[in-house]
Amino acid sequence: MRLRDRTTEYQRYMVDFSVPFDNNRAERDLRMIKVQQKVSGAWRTLPGARRFARIRAYISTVRKHNISPLTALRDLFAGRPWMLPATS
Repeated sequence: MRLRDRTTEYQRYMVDFSVPFDNNRAERDLRMIKVQQKVSGAWRTLPGARRFARIRAYISTVRKHNISPLTALRDLFAGRPWMLPATS
């Protein structure tokens, strides 16, 4: 009954592309790590796994702040890394 009564809300992502299909950001952030692990079979070294996780976290964070990952990476390698805004 809930789906029937609230069809508009449940299908909002089909017409408003700024609404994500699901609301599980953490799962989406981890999905790429699991795919990488599955494709390669395992991480070769712990430092390599840490580097991969650090890069993925940086990309995920800039996306959540509506910044293009390519722009953020370009600025990072140019010595101008994007930083989280200061909170008060």
